Amino acid sequence: MIFTEFRFLIFFALVFLVRWSLRDLTKQKLWLLACSYVFYAAWDWRFLSLIWISTVVDYVVGIRLGDEVDARTRKLWITVSVVANLGILGVFKYFNFFAESLVSMLDFLGLPISYNVVHIILPVGISFYTFQTMSYSLDVYRGRLEPTRNFLNLALFVGFFPQLVAGPIVRASAFLPQLLKQARFQDVDFRSSMVLFLSGYFKKACVSDNIAPFVDRFFSAPDEFTAMSAWIATLLYAAQIYCDFSGYSEMAIATARMLGFELGENFNFPYLATSIRDFWRRWHISLSTWLRDYLYISLGGSRGSELFTLRNLMLTMLLGGLWHGASWNFVIWGGLHGLALVIHRLWEPHGRRLPGVISHGIGFVLTFWWVNLAWIFFRAPDLSQAASISRSFVLLTDSGPRSLGVGLPWLLAVLACLHLVGYLSQRTVWWRDLPGWVFATGYGVLVGLALAFIHPSAQPFIYFQF
Repeated sequence: MIFTEFRFLIFFALVFLVRWSLRDLTKQKLWLLACSYVFYAAWDWRFLSLIWISTVVDYVVGIRLGDEVDARTRKLWITVSVVANLGILGVFKYFNFFAESLVSMLDFLGLPISYNVVHIILPVGISFYTFQTMSYSLDVYRGRLEPTRNFLNLALFVGFFPQLVAGPIVRASAFLPQLLKQARFQDVDFRSSMVLFLSGYFKKACVSDNIAPFVDRFFSAPDEFTAMSAWIATLLYAAQIYCDFSGYSEMAIATARMLGFELGENFNFPYLATSIRDFWRRWHISLSTWLRDYLYISLGGSRGSELFTLRNLMLTMLLGGLWHGASWNFVIWGGLHGLALVIHRLWEPHGRRLPGVISHGIGFVLTFWWVNLAWIFFRAPDLSQAASISRSFVLLTDSGPRSLGVGLPWLLAVLACLHLVGYLSQRTVWWRDLPGWVFATGYGVLVGLALAFIHPSAQPFIYFQF
């Protein structure tokens, strides 16, 4: 079940009506938890067991960490959480990747072995909810959060359906306090929620889904296209993945808000970034801050020598790339971003000597170019095709005679203008002061326009595969 399907609207209407009709806080939470499990089970009910395992493990670990004072015992319990969560993630997401890599390495060393691929289904959202539960235990271990002794609260934190399968990655310190008090219907900002949901719906159903066929056409046979087509397809994919993922995040935040919960911001116009560090402050914010707080800082952060800091930056991004998928393409994608962060850190003291306008202008061009180059490895089906497309992208050499589409550069120009207009008008809230009937009429007209542009069939969200 995805947010752009009609059945989701029926599902959410039922969740919404019952949630706000219940007066008892515990009953409200039980209803939301049951609905969240139904939402996930609509994909495959069997993998609910993994969510339950993560929830139970981290509930027990949290309690034990709260009760224990002995440092060794506390380390043992946090190890249980990390091993359990990463173990589940490793088996279902990375088993074949590491097995195949080992076989290839042994074959290279002259020690060939036979290996049968194990067909393991990748559970939707596993990367998101394992990071979420693990961060709860890590925060308790570090003394930043009191453990919850209410199992229902932790279960709802882990399984809350708006962000369950594709984020944002929610922190327990931000979500659990919201479960301790009774939300009031009259305090919910429905106008902003509806505007945000429609924005996300438009990005996903009207932009991303309609761009997808052009991107798929190129990446299915990149050797048949010109260098201009490589550029167009790469830029289209940049727009596709942004609209797809930020659209999901906006709809998730909006649905959660209509149910009385606030989730954190996940995107902030990343393609307007003036440096790679600025990009990661704007792109997938919940993941980038997670990697910073639980991986980069745990590795030592910037508390050592400059070389030590650069190593931590690179390791963080390599592992961040691997988090996205069991493929060397994703590792290289993470490595490209890590390399850019290393170069930015080394250059930053010298860049400050340049005038701000020049520095930001050059930074914007270089960042946008590098981010798009990295997207090639993120999207390409294998390394050989990624290398081929990169050559066309960088050296402007044609791989074939075909053209992706004459009118597509104009589409890219329109999307760029919409992105800029969205940035300039992000704090404009004139619609809040409109009379109710005017707002409702205008909203209905915009919904009608959006429906006229949606793709004939709803496409899965790209980040469901991660």
